[in-house]
Formats: sequence, structure tokens, C-alpha cells
Amino acid sequence: MSMVASPRQAGALYWPVQLRRNAGVRGLFAVVMVFLVAYGFLFPGLLTASGFAKFTQSWFPLALVAMAQAILMLTGGISLAIGAMVSLGAVIAATTMTGPLGVAGGAAAVALAGIGIGGATGLIVVKLRLPSIVVTLAGSFVIGGAALLILPRPGGAIPEWLSELLAGNTPAAFVLLVLIVLLWKLYLATPLGLSLYAAGENPVGAYRSGVPVDGARVAAYAISGLLCTGAGLFVAAQTGSGDPVIGTAFTLNSIAAAVLGGIGFLGGQGTMRGALAGSLLLSLMVSVMFFLGFTPVAQYVAQGLIIIGAVAIPQFRKVQQ
Repeated sequence: MSMVASPRQAGALYWPVQLRRNAGVRGLFAVVMVFLVAYGFLFPGLLTASGFAKFTQSWFPLALVAMAQAILMLTGGISLAIGAMVSLGAVIAATTMTGPLGVAGGAAAVALAGIGIGGATGLIVVKLRLPSIVVTLAGSFVIGGAALLILPRPGGAIPEWLSELLAGNTPAAFVLLVLIVLLWKLYLATPLGLSLYAAGENPVGAYRSGVPVDGARVAAYAISGLLCTGAGLFVAAQTGSGDPVIGTAFTLNSIAAAVLGGIGFLGGQGTMRGALAGSLLLSLMVSVMFFLGFTPVAQYVAQGLIIIGAVAIPQFRKVQQ
């Protein structure tokens, strides 16, 4: 009797598995829908092509850093260097794209910086067995200092046509996000992608089973770095210039979005769709409270209460069960 599941059997199992994996974030999806309806009511322009483009542009950098943080948390790590990496990507883009390297060379420099620094961080964490929170905290100072050396104060420039393409009235940000999600799905089908959850949930058992745990973790750091510097490039395109401290707020926001999305701190728990939903909720909260006329202090209080509620409700249901 064959032990290999037929395509029909695999298809029958797919949706129950997906529903089970989404069980912890169904409440989050409901909250996101409520805020999305509220935002559409307060800002009817959201339904226009231009309004949709502007909204996705404001969400896109946060979505990228949420994915960057989530992939590390899935392996049992965490990064406090997310914001510094975003700033580094922004200043590299702003100082290279109008020079001899051009847009292609500048984009390559941004990508290489993200992959190189992320991969090096992963090697330090994996080979030296150091806590990721300590390594990335120290790395944030080094990376932030490098960003200041490259561009001591806001300046540089992004080609106008590129800013118009990425941050104009076209849904380029949404298209890019869809492509990145599709690439993530493809990555999960590779050996390193398949090892991702095992590396976070039970690294010892996975290693004894022949799973490339170290390779999966280093690859996760490299991909995370690429997403962060890519977010920096996009932010620079939005502003038209670079800023060596523009990414500061992204570190804590990336953690909040990942946790909202059901990503566990101990690794192996959660989905990338949950992290994206968490980042969307954070972005929607800011927009809705702005249109309601909340003061900055009231916005911080309301965000904190909503985040606590969104995280606590699923946990309360688990206790009741």
C-alpha cells in the first residue's frame, strides 16, 4: 500500500491545515476588517486608484519590516537592528542612485548591504551561539553609525522618475508586495524554507533528523536584511532623499506587527500572513485616528489598548477552552 498521499488527498488536507494555522489570528483578521471599513467610510477616496495607491504606499515599508522580523522570530530569533537597517538602505539609495552607479547599481548596493549584513549577523548568532537580541542590539549601533558616516544629515537624492513610479499615483507598492508574498511562498517550498519552522520549533530534533538548521537560520537573517534595506530604499523614494535615522520607529513597530500577527517569541509558531495582517492593522489604526482628530498622545494610548486587546483575546479563548 502506497504511503504517499495522492494529489486529491493532499488537496483535501490543505484547507483544514490552513484553517487550523489561522485559528489564532481570526480575531485579528476581524479587527482589520472593522478598521478597513471604518477607514473606507472616513476616507471614501480609498476606493479610487490614487487613494488605494497612497494607502498601500504608507503600509508597504511597515509590511516589509514586519516580514523581516517575522522570519527571524519563526526561527526563534529577534532583531533590534531593523530600524538601523532601514536607515542604511535609505542612505545608500540616496547617495548612489544619482551617481555613476545609477538606479540599477544603487539598488544592487542596497540589496548586497542587506544580504551581507544580515547573513553576517546570522553567522555570528549561529556559529558563536550568542543570543540574537544581544547581537542585533550591538549591530544596531554599528549599522546606525555606518548610516551616519555615509550621510551625516538628511540629504542625497532619488531620481524623480523612480520616486514617481514607487510613490506616485500608481499601485506599484501593492504589486511589489504581492510579488514578495509569492516569492515567500516559493521559498517555503525550498529545502531551507521547509526547514524554517523546524529550526525554530525544535532545533535539536530537526538537526538530528538531518534538517539544515544552521543554514535555515543564516538564510533567514540574510532575507530579513534584504527586506529591511529594501524598505529603506522605498522610504527614500517616498521622501526623495535619505535620512540616517529615518528607520528608528520601525524596530518596535516590526515586533508589534509580528506579535499581533500571532508570531511566537520561541519560534516555530505563526504565519507570514498573520504578520502582514498585524502590520496592516497598525497602519490602519494610525490613518483612522488621524481622520478622527485624535491627538498624538491619544493615538499612542489607543494603539496600546487595541494591540493589547488583539493579542489578549485569542489567549483568553485558549484559557477558557
